[in-house]
Amino acid sequence: MRHKKTISISLALVLILVILSGCSSTKPTDAQQSEADASRSPESAAVSEQKSERLDLVTLKIMLPGEKPSDYDEVKEEIERRLADTLNVKIDITYVPWSDLSTKTQVTLAAGENYDLIYDAPWLHMNQMVSAGYYEPLDELIERFGPTLKSTRPQQMWDANKFDGKIMGVPLGIFMVQGHSYLIRKDLREQLSLPPITTYEELLEYAYAVKREFKDIMPIIPASSDDEKGYAWAAYRQNDVIGTIRPTHANSNSLMLYYKNNDGKVYNLFEEKDPMIWGWITDARKLYEDGIIHPDVMSIKDWQGEFHSGKSAITLTRSFKYDYWQPAKVQENAPGGTLENVVLMDFTPGKNVINFQMDNFISVPAVSKNKERAIQFLNWANEKDNYDLIEHGIEGKSWQAIGDNKYKDLVTDSHGLASFSMIWNPEHERYPDTDEEETIKKKDFIKDGNNFTPDILTGFSFNSEPVKNEISQFNAIQSKYYSILFNGVGDPDGYFEKFRKEGQDLLAAIQQELQKQIDDFLASKQ
Repeated sequence: MRHKKTISISLALVLILVILSGCSSTKPTDAQQSEADASRSPESAAVSEQKSERLDLVTLKIMLPGEKPSDYDEVKEEIERRLADTLNVKIDITYVPWSDLSTKTQVTLAAGENYDLIYDAPWLHMNQMVSAGYYEPLDELIERFGPTLKSTRPQQMWDANKFDGKIMGVPLGIFMVQGHSYLIRKDLREQLSLPPITTYEELLEYAYAVKREFKDIMPIIPASSDDEKGYAWAAYRQNDVIGTIRPTHANSNSLMLYYKNNDGKVYNLFEEKDPMIWGWITDARKLYEDGIIHPDVMSIKDWQGEFHSGKSAITLTRSFKYDYWQPAKVQENAPGGTLENVVLMDFTPGKNVINFQMDNFISVPAVSKNKERAIQFLNWANEKDNYDLIEHGIEGKSWQAIGDNKYKDLVTDSHGLASFSMIWNPEHERYPDTDEEETIKKKDFIKDGNNFTPDILTGFSFNSEPVKNEISQFNAIQSKYYSILFNGVGDPDGYFEKFRKEGQDLLAAIQQELQKQIDDFLASKQ
């Protein structure tokens, strides 16, 4: 009986405590709440921190490349509607034309203008801006506020895209290496009774046939601007042999310094004319002299527009499949014109050497007063439904979802707010409904880092500060010669010697500093 009475009394006490607890309005102390938050997962802690800031309205200023999309205002309105009861964020995006991007972003950062997120890239001036201290290290902020940012990118991507061991920008990419191909007029190939193209030699056979049979169409139109020198004809060739020749960390858009053989050495084209690179240059010269490369290539600003206008048969693209809008654009000017991509990449697993470095980043300027909110916003933007909104626009109006990983565009003009320049991740990216099974296989291949041999320099970042003056001076000289040389416009031997005379000492200094840092990096791994 005593045992039963003890239980009854205990139950009564518990009941009284429960009732009192339910009637009480006392909140936990700050210390108690902090202890409870600390026991939660990082994701819960991040959400808790976000909730605590909901009433503090913030407008994030963002700078991105390109033109303002047609549905910017309505997509912006929907984003802000979704954010009103959570992060309480508004956004203000400045779009900068590609031709002005390098200068505009550099001036903005140097002047300390009030921006909270800004696009940058290794081929633009990411290394220089990091070295100059213009960007905020993001490791701690992402750990606290970016669980989705972290989980939607493989660890290879995070490990390989640090600068001096720190995350200085969120890496943006949907593949471990960029796709690339030659975009050609399929209708012309078929009129010439040529089979589908599978080799570079067949591509040139098609180019020469176009010149013979279609007098008003130039066979090849590459890029000529200094910002796009990686699209010069000879320079673009390295994309098909990425296991052999690769640009360096000092300038990811130039082959004047280059890596090869995965040996950790920096090679200088002034000192050693690599037979493969020099062969590409002399090949470009022959194509130019034969009238295969557009004679006015150096004066054409919109080289892709030249192709879309129906005036060219071959151009260059960083994808395995043309965009949905491109056939219609070509047909506006060349009725009946159809397109196809010639992909020459070797898809043998392990054949290609890569360092998993992304071409695009979104960074937080050090002067931003809203650093936490900026990362919270990016974290939100990388959630699937929000990702779809930002990349594609209003569902049902601009685009239509097809399953979990495909989409169909319902309009032909630009829409959404951003993709590669702010949110790209490999987990949530959809494939166009026009992608054939073979194209999807190629994309899936380059999405998986295990299909590649890691560069021994994976994770290395170049601090350009010790040679920033040399880089600036050399870039000014390079802009006079590089695209002319790699598009075959100038005599290789004579032009190269002029280039060498002006730039060899500067390039040697850059090479020496880069090699020193690489040697230190490799020594630290032993």
